[in-house]
Amino acid sequence: MKTYLITGATGLIGQNLVKELLPQGCRLVLPVRNIERAQAMFGVGEQLCYVQHDFEKALPLQVEEKVDYIIHAACPTASSFMQQHPVETINTILNGTQSILELARKQQVESVVFLSSLEVYGNITDDSVPVTEDVQGYVDPLSPRSSYPMGKRMAEALCADYAAECGVPVKIARLTQTFGPGVSATDRRVFAQFAASARESRDIVLATTGASSRMYLHTQDAVSAILTILEKGENGQAYNVANEDTYISVLDMARFVKDNFNPAIQVRVELQQNHCYLPEFHLRLSIEKLKALGWKAQNGLYEMFKALNIS
Repeated sequence: MKTYLITGATGLIGQNLVKELLPQGCRLVLPVRNIERAQAMFGVGEQLCYVQHDFEKALPLQVEEKVDYIIHAACPTASSFMQQHPVETINTILNGTQSILELARKQQVESVVFLSSLEVYGNITDDSVPVTEDVQGYVDPLSPRSSYPMGKRMAEALCADYAAECGVPVKIARLTQTFGPGVSATDRRVFAQFAASARESRDIVLATTGASSRMYLHTQDAVSAILTILEKGENGQAYNVANEDTYISVLDMARFVKDNFNPAIQVRVELQQNHCYLPEFHLRLSIEKLKALGWKAQNGLYEMFKALNIS
């Protein structure tokens, strides 16, 4: 019967968190920009409290009731948005995190998890050794697309500072790209575009060489990892969150979708100069720190794509 405040509740991870916690009898406080949209998604009832709030604006988050736990997931996720709206991107990350940490400090909550990203690692090209949480690669601070990783880095520093100076019990979850149940039909991220191509029997066309490699994560595994960190994580610490068995390049993932879901389509590379994707990277994360808390991924790449209804 605890009260959880979840930001970004109508996003992919947020909505899966809500659907996980509601049946357990938890009360949920959901700050959202569009209350009607959130009500259409989750309904109304005694367990749900909607709060109108826009994290882009530097305004304090006003929550009247006592909150026990906070999961801060609100953030832009589309690369095209980050490229075209870098100011809004970085403002949403920094202003949102500041307001959440202030609320946690004032209410003396039991635990907070800030959802960060593998993009904080920047440009790492050596995948011979798994990357641990203390490693950092280069991020160009003058690139508009860097508004996201630079914003996440600064927000992580803010979390560590609030933990050290103010005693806020905040942990950081560095999530890899996550998909599965709940992905919107309008999602423009690479995995969603691959799924749409297979579903509609269109060739998969890459704007880059597709050499970049990373791990992926099923949404249900993301939820279990976040709740594990919330309960067992160490304050002021960051945890990589990914399925270590899913490390794959973008090009090989396109071929995986073709081979497993629609062998009739083709995978083609048509290079574009002005695309919105990150420079080539090869980021194999170490998950040992999270596994030490007792967590393990349960779903692989096939289950992730199958959940997108392309089979």
